[in-house]
Amino acid sequence: MVPDRAYWITWYDLPEQDRDAYLAWVHGTYIQKVMQLPGVLWGAHYASLQDIAPLGGGKGRVSKHAGAAEVPQGDGYILLFGAAAPHVFADPGRTAFLETLDGTDHRMLALRSGERSNIMLEEARVHGPDAKKPAPDVTPGPCIQLGSFNSSDWRDEEDMARWYAQWRLPSLQALPGVIRVRKLVSVAGWAKHACFYEFTSLAARNAHFVHYEASRPEMEAWSKEVVRRLVHATPLPIVAKRTYPPLD
Repeated sequence: MVPDRAYWITWYDLPEQDRDAYLAWVHGTYIQKVMQLPGVLWGAHYASLQDIAPLGGGKGRVSKHAGAAEVPQGDGYILLFGAAAPHVFADPGRTAFLETLDGTDHRMLALRSGERSNIMLEEARVHGPDAKKPAPDVTPGPCIQLGSFNSSDWRDEEDMARWYAQWRLPSLQALPGVIRVRKLVSVAGWAKHACFYEFTSLAARNAHFVHYEASRPEMEAWSKEVVRRLVHATPLPIVAKRTYPPLD
């Protein structure tokens, strides 16, 4: 299997009255059309979950987020595609791909609001204890957390890189419920950085991830300091449940 190291990610909202028709189309038609593009390895769709406990509990650590004037604010759904290399999504490119779609496709796409997209490249990846052995399934897990963000000052980015390399990613390799965690960087789109967590379920995330740093106060303090210097796309990282492929 060719490894997936590149991702086309789209965040957006939908009007409630059109939700069922749209989901039937995106699951039954649109994802299949994208997956016919040479080099696309998988497609997955997620619906955001509400009233999610942030890491550390309480109100969470995110203190800065971009406003609607800077970046679209859609956060109800996340559509992801994986490929081996980012140019899979640049050749022929999104605009050229959209020109191949029919009228129904365009009517459905027009239902989206607050839409933004990123083409991203994997910087680093760790597998948790719940990754399948010997080879994990390439399709993302049943529950994900996806935060996208910029550094508020470029001089803070080396500290952020050290934090991911020395603490955040290594610390999750033994955490129950974790399938994979991927640190991503942008090729095109807002934002420059993202972190893509996969869990076996929302219950596993809440039970094991939310307060997992509490036993290491020095590392928890470092995490708080790093996160508070970031500008997130939304007030909190998005936690979502997979709607396609269907869960067993």
